[in-house]
Amino acid sequence: MGRQIWKPGNMLYPLPAVLVSVADREGKTNLFTVAWTGTVCSDPPMVSVSVRPERFSYHMIEETGEFAVNLTTEALAYATDYCGVKSGRDVDKWKETRLTPEAGRYIKAPLVAESPVSLECRVTRKLPLGSHDMFLAEVLAVHVDDRYMDENGKFRLNDAGPLVYSHGSYLTVGREIGSFGYSVKKKKS
Repeated sequence: MGRQIWKPGNMLYPLPAVLVSVADREGKTNLFTVAWTGTVCSDPPMVSVSVRPERFSYHMIEETGEFAVNLTTEALAYATDYCGVKSGRDVDKWKETRLTPEAGRYIKAPLVAESPVSLECRVTRKLPLGSHDMFLAEVLAVHVDDRYMDENGKFRLNDAGPLVYSHGSYLTVGREIGSFGYSVKKKKS
């Protein structure tokens, strides 16, 4: 069995498939799908989203310096795909997907009420990188759906069926095979 060598490319999969919601200065809102997103720092809590400048929502992030990252689930898969292939220039994605905009606490961009987790974010820096610009943002608040809280107060995100994107396909997170630290945990005698 051998390995092939391909030209340089992005093969870091799977990635979270998230809905990013935005608003401009006049209050017009939109949401779009992003897979180029991730955690960049824990203290202060920060995330990044990379967006092509020609995307309809790009100017909204630039204008306001705000956005919300909304995690998606199997139940949100159709809306997630739709918001990635349709432009807010042409359609009202909130209406077409029947998603519910919900007010945040710190930003004017709406949150997606159906999302199990929404992060209110404020841009701290924009990095032009080539085809995409990366917006680094501080997380101002995390909103979680209490349907996924267990009786001990633990948030059970995996019960929501988080959606990921991998090489052209949407998938849900699979079965648990261990938890953080299990490889070094002492066995009970």
